[in-house]
Amino acid sequence: MNDSAVHVRSDTELAAANRALYDTLWADARLIEPRRFNTWPLVSALAAQSRRALEVAPGLRPRLPLERTQFLDISAAAMARFRARGAAAAIGVINALPFADQTFDLVCSFDIVEHVDDDETALAELSRVCAPGGTLLLSVPLHEAAWTAFDDFVGHRRRYEPQDLANKLRRHGFDIERSAVFGMQPKSSRLVALGMWHLRHHRQRAMWWYNHVFMPIGLRMQKKLRWQPGLIDDPRVDTALMVCHQTEAPNGGT
Repeated sequence: MNDSAVHVRSDTELAAANRALYDTLWADARLIEPRRFNTWPLVSALAAQSRRALEVAPGLRPRLPLERTQFLDISAAAMARFRARGAAAAIGVINALPFADQTFDLVCSFDIVEHVDDDETALAELSRVCAPGGTLLLSVPLHEAAWTAFDDFVGHRRRYEPQDLANKLRRHGFDIERSAVFGMQPKSSRLVALGMWHLRHHRQRAMWWYNHVFMPIGLRMQKKLRWQPGLIDDPRVDTALMVCHQTEAPNGGT
């Protein structure tokens, strides 16, 4: 069912929903090593070719190598875990990155721009800190018609139509080189609904099961990423991961 007509929330409500969910998620979670994700073959090769790399909003699920990456997240608890591992970690938000222009030649932002109210500023910031010719790894949910209660629950502001997303990225100086189906959300809507019910009514127990049972199972069941040129435009694809290159100066705005 498409719930798109009823998923508009104020900035305050959206921020509160995001903070409540992810503060709880990271409270008792363990930092998962980047090499355990199916993105590792891609990101390890790109990181090896990069002088400086940035990952924005990793939570405790970083994809880039801990030892060669600058991490930034709104969660002080998550960033403290990174520092304990010897990683460079700062507290901040995607809409005001505390880094100089053109600092990084590899920038990574997984599952974050769909959460913020002003995604144009978020993309402009990612573009600003990305060096000319640099690479952006970006994942977002696709197709507004695919909106479900899960999007509301996890604090999404929007889903993206593929062509609109490609145009938006191009305005900020990025071309999409290739993309792949992405994400670890269960395909069963019944299972997702059951999980959300338990998170609402028995959150502490539900988070224990997520962190100790379902997340490890999900890691083992990941499929190899299958790439195709450009951006996937298939209504059956829920979320896409894109490899983008900054080919020109951004040509402006909203």
